[in-house]
Amino acid sequence: MAIVVPATVAQTLMYREAEQASSVVANQIQNNAALVAEAAKKILAFAPRAVATMARGSSDHAATYAKYLIETRLGLLTTSAAPSIASVYQTRPKLDGVLYIAFSQSGKSPDLLANVEQAKASGALTLAMVNVEDSPLAQMADIVLPLGAGLEKSVAATKSYIATLASILHLVTELSGDQKLQQGLEVLPQSLAQAWDLDWSAKGVETLQHANNMFVIGRGLGFGVAQEAALKFKETCGLHAEGYSAAEVKHGPMAIVNKDFPVLVFGQRDETRLGTDALVSDFRARGAKVLYAAEGEQGDYILPVVQNANPAIAPILGVQSFYRMANAVSLARGYNPDEPPHLNKVTETL
Repeated sequence: MAIVVPATVAQTLMYREAEQASSVVANQIQNNAALVAEAAKKILAFAPRAVATMARGSSDHAATYAKYLIETRLGLLTTSAAPSIASVYQTRPKLDGVLYIAFSQSGKSPDLLANVEQAKASGALTLAMVNVEDSPLAQMADIVLPLGAGLEKSVAATKSYIATLASILHLVTELSGDQKLQQGLEVLPQSLAQAWDLDWSAKGVETLQHANNMFVIGRGLGFGVAQEAALKFKETCGLHAEGYSAAEVKHGPMAIVNKDFPVLVFGQRDETRLGTDALVSDFRARGAKVLYAAEGEQGDYILPVVQNANPAIAPILGVQSFYRMANAVSLARGYNPDEPPHLNKVTETL
């Protein structure tokens, strides 16, 4: 079956939906203010001993962001639960005293539902961040925070992923009382609009139009968006991309990085920055084509980012700029980002 490619980058659903992220987040923050405040009260009263997340695909990459934000701001051990434990192995983990957060767009995948049901039965407090408000997941969870992303027709999740990151940020801000996070949350919609205008497309197409393999690197708060970007390259561009931590890539994978090997790196101004900069220098010394999205950098393959962003917010802004580039790279490679081969918008797994 031939691939029908839209005539221009702005004609794709992916482009139009990703562009809506700023307004989606603005509405979400306003509409969910009371819900988030009430959710925080219930969570604080429950006093969880740990947090477990449940998700697949892009939602699981949002869960990675949640892990780093929760552990660094709240000090609560946060782990990604394996969906197969309940849905395939039919085992009930000991989850009493655990805050169990499920992330989903559709809210109806059987494996997520089975795990949330088991978590409730095991004494966990369950929270759903879900886009479909009347979904089975929303009906099952103790606490529901709607993503409010609206209908998303492109197979490639964009605005719903950013809406999930924003919802995580909002909840952790409320739980922590962190004023710097609060300030970042308040300007997040405007910052997302700025990030969208920072068009990385030309450098992305130049570097990746004919690539076969690549790495996407992030660390800490930026690791989840590196995972998401790698997935989007595979999904929308037919490009084999692997997402790694800037630390983990040193444990074997970096052996294949040599001359002209493409690498996209996300960096934020926090404790991870020195190590990420050192890795970029190493890759450049090998002759790799490094696209570096980081504040304060200069050079031919530096991707512009929103200035003075809180390190916890910078990854959200980075992935917004990335989506615009991925859309352009997809079209340049002859793909339709809205209809990747062999994929459906809603994936239901057991």
